[in-house]
Amino acid sequence: MSKPGRWAAITALVALFYLMPLGWFADPPGFYNPLVTFSSDFGTVLFDAAIFVLLAIGLNVVVGFAGLLDLGYFGFFAVGAYAMALLTSPASKLITDYHWLDSPWPWLAALPVAIVITALTGVLLGWPTLRLRGDYLAIVTLGFAEMIRVIAVQSEWVLGGDRGISAIPHPPGEIGGEPIFGFVDPKPYYWLVLTVIIVVVFGVRNLARSRVGRAWVSIREDEDAAELMGVPTFKFKLWAFAIGATIGGLSGALWASKVNFMNSTTFSLENSILVLAAVILGGAGSIPGAILGGFLVAYVPEWLRGLGGFLGLDINTTEYRYLIFGLVLIVMMIFRPQGIWPNRRREAEIKDRQKEVAVGE
Repeated sequence: MSKPGRWAAITALVALFYLMPLGWFADPPGFYNPLVTFSSDFGTVLFDAAIFVLLAIGLNVVVGFAGLLDLGYFGFFAVGAYAMALLTSPASKLITDYHWLDSPWPWLAALPVAIVITALTGVLLGWPTLRLRGDYLAIVTLGFAEMIRVIAVQSEWVLGGDRGISAIPHPPGEIGGEPIFGFVDPKPYYWLVLTVIIVVVFGVRNLARSRVGRAWVSIREDEDAAELMGVPTFKFKLWAFAIGATIGGLSGALWASKVNFMNSTTFSLENSILVLAAVILGGAGSIPGAILGGFLVAYVPEWLRGLGGFLGLDINTTEYRYLIFGLVLIVMMIFRPQGIWPNRRREAEIKDRQKEVAVGE
């Protein structure tokens, strides 16, 4: 497609995503839209999918661009969520028990602070560990996510443990004296996260096409060769880790503002694996692939949840939805390892490697 044609297609697609939770798509007159979830609230599913898309974009910077295997990315999500809760909730023990804060912070003031705290966490984790590679780095990041979960469980003195933190405020804003972001309607939260995704995509896309992005690609392909050619590999790996952590913390802060309550049970290892699966499924190193993978990972299991009842079958697909989704992932990795929407360069590399294997045989 020509450049104007691409921009027209992107604009139409973005407009469709903004209009999806509205009645004409979610509940069209005269017929049932098969793309709408059957037993889960469609607006809530779209919000959860948007959060996973934002997480997949952040992890794609670490895994897809820089080639760093991170199995504990959801830990940054937890750090951002807890930072937002501790700063803004009137039930925060920083206010009620220890009086470190006189009153809850405004939402707009707490959001950038939560993002900065998460970015610093990424730097502190990456500084001693990014000299490791491959499986060793994966084990360290996995330990980081598990450490965050254990701290959340055991730190009742500040994080509340299983009791959690309640009364997390919603984002500000009013129309006609009525708050935009309330308890019942998930659509404004979905539109907020969708807007954030667009801004983040433009930022990540510009980074990927800059000197920083070229350094990440060289590190991903051959770190030793990149270092011999004068690329400060540790510096750029730390950049990737910090940027990925920043996006993860941002998604956690937005999620906490929507759910209004959080505790330690939210941040399980399964979520880190699902975000990594989203990046691999969509196509590592591809921004459109990360967006598609993140959406499918969150949306397809919820769509399968009520499929049996909709088709009139006596099958409880709720119990088997992750089994079905796992089988789809296995088939994808066998027949299309580059992902659904791969980066063109990585797709060409995989094809070249397949030819080399064929010649060797």
